[in-house]
Order: sequence, then C-alpha cells, then structure tokens
Amino acid sequence: MTDSLRGVVLAGGTGSRLLPLTRVTNKHLLPVGREPMIFHPVRKLVEAGVTDLLVVTGVEHMGHVVGALGSGEDFGCDITYRVQQEAGGIAQALALAEPFARGGPVVAVLADNVFEDPLGPHIAGWDRRGAHILLREVPDPERFGVPVFEGQRLVRIDEKPTQPSSSFAVTGVYFYDGSVYDIIRGLRPSDRGELEVTDVNNTYLDRGALTWGTMTGWWTDAGTFETLARANRLVGG
Repeated sequence: MTDSLRGVVLAGGTGSRLLPLTRVTNKHLLPVGREPMIFHPVRKLVEAGVTDLLVVTGVEHMGHVVGALGSGEDFGCDITYRVQQEAGGIAQALALAEPFARGGPVVAVLADNVFEDPLGPHIAGWDRRGAHILLREVPDPERFGVPVFEGQRLVRIDEKPTQPSSSFAVTGVYFYDGSVYDIIRGLRPSDRGELEVTDVNNTYLDRGALTWGTMTGWWTDAGTFETLARANRLVGG
C-alpha cells in the first residue's frame, strides 16, 4: 500500500440521467469496455499501490455493487463498504469515509470517471498536506467545476457556470488530508440541497492549502448516454 494512503470510490447518486437503465442497477455497474464502469477506478487505485479501499454507494443497488466487487480479492485489494442513505452530494458521501481514513490522507475517485493517466505519478507529487485536484481540458466545461485563473494562479472554482472562464474541468479525482471532514461539517447545502465538493475545494483554496495538476491522457465522465458512449469508445472493447 502507498504510504498508508487510502482510497475512496464514490459510487452514489441516483443515475437519473441514465434512466431507464438505472432502474435495474447502479449506474456504475453499466459496462465500459468489457467491464463494469466501477472496475476502472478500482483498478487505477490498485495499480498505483492504493490497496485499502472504501466504496460508498446508495441503498437501492448496494447488493449489486457488493456482488460485483466482492471483498476486493480479485483486484488485489481490500474493500470496505458504506451506504449513503440519500443522494446528498459528493461531499456528504466523502464524509462517510472518516472512520475508514482514521485521520489519514485519502484519494477519492468518482466511480463514473474513466481516464488514461496512471494515478501513481499524481500521488507521488502530492505531499499529503491540504488538498490536490486534477484538471483536464474539456469541450464542455460548463458541466463541471471550472477553475478560474488569474495568470497562473488558481483563485476559485465555479460550479457548473453558464459562462465558464476557462476550458478546464475539475475531474473527479481528489486528494485530501484529514482536515477534510471538519471542512465538510462546516458546509451548508447548496441550492440543490447537496453538500458540494466544489465548496470543499474552495475552502482549501481560501486557506492556501490547495494545489493542482493536469491530466495529460484522455478523461471522461460516464454519467450520461453521450459520455457513457464516449467512455466505451475511449476504452475500446
């Protein structure tokens, strides 16, 4: 395992943008290439030496997720599970990792993120203090958290802006030290009624404790029919 760094795979949400497919299973079990979507972030973490994993998912299809991943033995890791009772946002799901993390650092990956970059170099470049996020240039940044720069300095992250100030998106790969849970406890729900991970990242940024890197390989989410098809094209059969 990489310096006691633990991994969190966030596989909650209702998958409403992929209805009716998600009436029968968790969206993260839909196929990307020849495997369920959730296998991809699990394999990325294990390949980077992060072998103690927590999977957070919702109530309705929890059994399907456990049935697909099992104990983690087939992947060369140990998997623990937590249930997110309601779709309360990424930050709310991440908060469930506090007992699992035991005060240590975590790398959290959204289970609908499919990407080419190995995580090892990004992990090696993070000093385990504060937060670290990964950016990727995309054609549709308005769908994501968008970094706002003044020169080379990151000054804030805008959540799904109608007029993005840059062509970069904050990908669903986050590195946090143990202070993240206190930050989450201090958050207020957004207009969507959720605890937003963008608010977590902006809090770190305000403290001068957020760094960032850039993914160089391909990256996509797979949470819509269009991006699920894109993920399948990128991964191949």
